[in-house]
Amino acid sequence: MKNLIIQKIHHSQGMLDIKWAGFISDQLHYDYKYLGMLFSSVESITLEQYIIRQKVERVKELMIYDELTLSQIAFQLGYSSTAHLSSQFKKITGMPPSEFKNTMGGKRNHLDTI
Repeated sequence: MKNLIIQKIHHSQGMLDIKWAGFISDQLHYDYKYLGMLFSSVESITLEQYIIRQKVERVKELMIYDELTLSQIAFQLGYSSTAHLSSQFKKITGMPPSEFKNTMGGKRNHLDTI
Protein backbone atom coordinates (compact mmCIF):
# COMPACT_ATOMS: atom_id res chain seq x y z
CA MET A 1 0.00 0.00 0.00
CA LYS A 2 2.81 2.38 0.86
CA ASN A 3 4.48 1.79 -2.49
CA LEU A 4 1.24 2.49 -4.38
CA ILE A 5 0.70 5.72 -2.48
CA ILE A 6 4.29 6.93 -2.83
CA GLN A 7 4.34 6.07 -6.52
CA LYS A 8 1.10 7.91 -7.18
CA ILE A 9 1.91 11.03 -5.12
CA HIS A 10 5.62 11.44 -5.80
CA HIS A 11 6.07 10.01 -9.28
CA SER A 12 2.89 10.74 -11.23
CA GLN A 13 2.80 13.46 -13.83
CA GLY A 14 -0.06 15.92 -14.00
CA MET A 15 -2.94 16.50 -11.63
CA LEU A 16 -3.49 14.01 -8.80
CA ASP A 17 -7.27 13.73 -8.94
CA ILE A 18 -7.85 10.31 -7.44
CA LYS A 19 -10.33 8.45 -5.28
CA TRP A 20 -7.93 6.63 -2.98
CA ALA A 21 -10.37 3.97 -1.76
CA GLY A 22 -11.16 2.82 -5.28
CA PHE A 23 -7.58 3.08 -6.50
CA ILE A 24 -6.04 1.07 -3.66
CA SER A 25 -8.73 -1.61 -3.57
CA ASP A 26 -8.61 -1.99 -7.37
CA GLN A 27 -4.82 -2.33 -7.36
CA LEU A 28 -4.67 -4.83 -4.48
CA HIS A 29 -7.97 -6.66 -5.12
CA TYR A 30 -9.19 -6.34 -1.54
CA ASP A 31 -11.93 -4.33 0.12
CA TYR A 32 -10.71 -0.85 1.13
CA LYS A 33 -12.16 -1.17 4.62
CA TYR A 34 -10.16 -4.35 5.20
CA LEU A 35 -6.98 -2.78 3.80
CA GLY A 36 -7.48 0.29 5.97
CA MET A 37 -7.85 -1.80 9.13
CA LEU A 38 -4.82 -3.88 8.20
CA PHE A 39 -2.73 -0.77 7.52
CA SER A 40 -3.77 0.86 10.81
CA SER A 41 -2.95 -2.25 12.82
CA VAL A 42 0.56 -2.42 11.34
CA GLU A 43 1.44 1.29 11.05
CA SER A 44 -0.49 2.78 14.02
CA ILE A 45 -1.93 5.52 11.80
CA THR A 46 -4.82 5.43 9.38
CA LEU A 47 -4.35 5.03 5.67
CA GLU A 48 -5.85 8.50 5.20
CA GLN A 49 -3.31 10.03 7.61
CA TYR A 50 -0.49 8.33 5.74
CA ILE A 51 -1.76 9.70 2.42
CA ILE A 52 -1.98 13.21 3.90
CA ARG A 53 1.57 12.95 5.26
CA GLN A 54 2.88 11.85 1.88
CA LYS A 55 1.07 14.71 0.16
CA VAL A 56 2.56 17.19 2.65
CA GLU A 57 6.04 15.84 1.89
CA ARG A 58 5.34 16.33 -1.81
CA VAL A 59 4.20 19.90 -1.09
CA LYS A 60 7.49 20.52 0.73
CA GLU A 61 9.45 19.14 -2.21
CA LEU A 62 7.58 21.26 -4.74
CA MET A 63 7.95 24.38 -2.59
CA ILE A 64 11.69 23.83 -2.28
CA TYR A 65 11.98 23.52 -6.07
CA ASP A 66 10.27 26.94 -6.17
CA GLU A 67 8.87 26.41 -9.65
CA LEU A 68 5.15 26.42 -8.78
CA THR A 69 2.93 28.69 -6.74
CA LEU A 70 1.05 27.26 -3.77
CA SER A 71 -2.15 27.43 -5.83
CA GLN A 72 -0.55 25.40 -8.60
CA ILE A 73 0.73 22.86 -6.08
CA ALA A 74 -2.75 22.57 -4.53
CA PHE A 75 -4.27 21.98 -7.96
CA GLN A 76 -1.61 19.45 -8.96
CA LEU A 77 -2.11 17.41 -5.77
CA GLY A 78 -5.89 17.42 -6.03
CA TYR A 79 -6.70 19.74 -3.13
CA SER A 80 -10.04 21.51 -3.32
CA SER A 81 -8.36 24.82 -2.43
CA THR A 82 -5.13 26.42 -1.29
CA ALA A 83 -6.75 26.92 2.11
CA HIS A 84 -7.37 23.17 2.43
CA LEU A 85 -3.76 22.41 1.52
CA SER A 86 -2.53 25.03 4.00
CA SER A 87 -4.72 23.62 6.76
CA GLN A 88 -3.44 20.06 6.29
CA PHE A 89 0.14 21.31 5.95
CA LYS A 90 -0.11 23.21 9.24
CA LYS A 91 -1.64 20.24 11.06
CA ILE A 92 1.27 18.03 10.02
CA THR A 93 4.19 20.46 10.24
CA GLY A 94 2.98 22.94 12.84
CA MET A 95 3.51 25.88 10.51
CA PRO A 96 1.85 27.34 7.43
CA PRO A 97 3.48 26.68 4.05
CA SER A 98 4.84 30.23 3.78
CA GLU A 99 6.67 29.92 7.09
CA PHE A 100 8.09 26.55 6.07
CA LYS A 101 9.39 27.99 2.84
CA ASN A 102 11.01 30.95 4.63
CA THR A 103 12.51 29.11 7.59
CA MET A 104 13.05 25.49 6.69
CA GLY A 105 14.56 25.87 3.24
CA GLY A 106 15.56 22.34 2.27
CA LYS A 107 14.57 20.32 5.34
CA ARG A 108 12.38 17.37 4.38
CA ASN A 109 11.68 13.94 5.82
CA HIS A 110 12.87 10.84 3.99
CA LEU A 111 9.86 9.03 2.47
CA ASP A 112 10.62 5.75 4.20
CA THR A 113 10.51 7.40 7.64
CA ILE A 114 7.01 8.86 7.31
